[in-house]
Amino acid sequence: MRSVNAVRVLSIIALALAIGACSSKKKTEDQAGTGTGAESGEAAAPAVDPTPMSFDIAGSDSGNIAGLYTVNFDYDKSALSAASKQKLKDNADWIKKNSNTTVQIEGHCDERGTIEYNLALGERRAQSVRSYLIGLGVPGNRLNIISYGEEKLLSKGDSDSDHTKNRRANFVPINQ
Repeated sequence: MRSVNAVRVLSIIALALAIGACSSKKKTEDQAGTGTGAESGEAAAPAVDPTPMSFDIAGSDSGNIAGLYTVNFDYDKSALSAASKQKLKDNADWIKKNSNTTVQIEGHCDERGTIEYNLALGERRAQSVRSYLIGLGVPGNRLNIISYGEEKLLSKGDSDSDHTKNRRANFVPINQ
């Protein structure tokens, strides 16, 4: 009786190993680019664009994207100043010209206030910018918002100048 059970167990193990070997062979072929998935009736995966992103990952905060500018806010405010509105007109032109790009609008604060309050204020700032850009004709589906509150400070000091630099909306292009 033991030998019959042992044969069954060995048969099950052998079958599992054979199935596993077939499965890993197909994956290896697909990863190597020789399999398309079409042979088994599966739809082929979409091709990934190998073109590297041509924008600075820091976005407008870097100062390296001509035509895309960071805007700043007054203390504890999400209203746009006249200077910010002028920069946003330039940003709107840039976004319209770069039609294959979505822009993430990041709301930031200085470190004064609670974490929760600053996250909410950063979101109000990003939403204020998004609404203004939509009013300038930028499609809303090309504008994402996120709030970092006080998590990504540009300037770590405690002076008014440091705080002013940190109260901002940054623009990060994302290739579609």
